[in-house]
Amino acid sequence: MARNWFITGGTPGGFGMAFAEAALEIGDRVALTARRPAELADWARAHGDRVLVVPLDVTDAEQVREAVAAVETRFGGVDVLVNNAGRGWYGSIEGMPDADVRKMFELNFFGVLSVIRAVLPGMRARGSGWIVNISSVAGLRGQTGFGYYSASKFAVEAVTEVLREEVAPFGIQVMAVEPGAFRTRAYSGFADEPVAESVTGYESVLEGVRAAMVAQDGLQPGDPQRGARAVVAAMAEDPPPRRLVLGNDGFDVVAATLESTLAELRAHEALSRGADFPRG
Repeated sequence: MARNWFITGGTPGGFGMAFAEAALEIGDRVALTARRPAELADWARAHGDRVLVVPLDVTDAEQVREAVAAVETRFGGVDVLVNNAGRGWYGSIEGMPDADVRKMFELNFFGVLSVIRAVLPGMRARGSGWIVNISSVAGLRGQTGFGYYSASKFAVEAVTEVLREEVAPFGIQVMAVEPGAFRTRAYSGFADEPVAESVTGYESVLEGVRAAMVAQDGLQPGDPQRGARAVVAAMAEDPPPRRLVLGNDGFDVVAATLESTLAELRAHEALSRGADFPRG
């Protein structure tokens, strides 16, 4: 039976489009949202009534509710939500302006919450559904120069972990996806964004971060289409994974981080256990 997908962050060449095409490949229907829907017009026409392009800024909660209602009216409900919209800006923890930090959380975190809250009533009423939250390797290991981006993805990880348990009794499944470096348009803007750091001591670090991003643009090892298909395959597993890291580089980073964390935890086990009141 065909499912109805609601995917945020639809841009040509991005993960949103890759997820849409992966869903269409298995016979499902897709609502793909975008801030600039005109960019998707030709693609949508090629798929006829199986595709609906919806204008959406996920930071506008009322627009989110209207978009979900429009998709529910058109397709009869949302069976799979992919929270893909998001973006990263670089800057130091000390020096990034408060306004930029809040803007990043509005997009990467609060936007995710708005869409989840909008689709859940319908999923609960039907007793089924899938929520896939696109996080990042940076949500499991913070990345220098992208501290607040990492923090927003860590927050997505925490919400995903708790949400999974809360909605399981309603037949709804939840997965976090952590891509490494993938060949999307996400890196293309860094070439036009000079470092604007308010604390001069961090400029050299951020210049190095920016240069690395610009140099890697177009050479990232990750294939968005293969990544999206891997997520679709993971959703079909029994049981499906709670989280899925995508890409060789991402897997290696996350595995090394978790192993190092566990080793450090064990090394200080006596101090940790000694913090309780003495037992009778």
